[in-house]
Amino acid sequence: MEENAKVTRLPLIGEPAPAFKAITTQGDINFPADYKGSWVILFSHPADFTPVCTSEFMTFAKLEKEFNDMNCKLVGLSVDGLYSHIAWLRTIKEKINYKGMKDMEITFPLIEDITMDVSSKYGMIQPGESNTKAVRAVFVVDPKGIIRTILYYPLSLGRNFDELVRIVQGLKAADAFDVAMPADWRPGEEVIVPTAGSCGVAKERMESKDEDVTCHDWFFCTKKLDKEKVLEALKKK
Repeated sequence: MEENAKVTRLPLIGEPAPAFKAITTQGDINFPADYKGSWVILFSHPADFTPVCTSEFMTFAKLEKEFNDMNCKLVGLSVDGLYSHIAWLRTIKEKINYKGMKDMEITFPLIEDITMDVSSKYGMIQPGESNTKAVRAVFVVDPKGIIRTILYYPLSLGRNFDELVRIVQGLKAADAFDVAMPADWRPGEEVIVPTAGSCGVAKERMESKDEDVTCHDWFFCTKKLDKEKVLEALKKK
């Protein structure tokens, strides 16, 4: 392994996001302190001036307002330098037309990480994939600076952006309404009622005449959650 490919313990879901200061295309940042009170998607890409990364950045730019409307900020990272970042983002805006996306201006910060300090803290350098490029990592951090979701993609596979939006929607709705989300959940669909703590409570819930609650068995109950209430909750911190 090359000496500059540092490996540290990976941060885990439920832990504070590792703190760092960095230079970005939008000025210096102190993470996650600068983002207190907001959700954040911190994500890495392997390299500037590469096609998969270009398609991803254009898609992030397209969806930035949707994320911001959910009080969620975007922060990108690669091990390239600041001037490479600036030149690449200018090229995207001025020259690339992909799937109807053109003149895409990247306004969220893109971190310079030549030393690999930040990418090493977040386990983005994975030697089995590459010693010199960050994998496509995604960290969803909540307003308290706690890591809530971690995703890793290989260099060759672009991210699923529908899922990234759904993750933020699901986490915020779960927090707001004290529920859990079933597979493939989308706003407006039924949610999972927390499991009953005792047989008596479970039996009582099974026999409930609440039309909004459906119990498939004592441990698996769902309820309706109005889509408008969910969408309103998504706009809040």
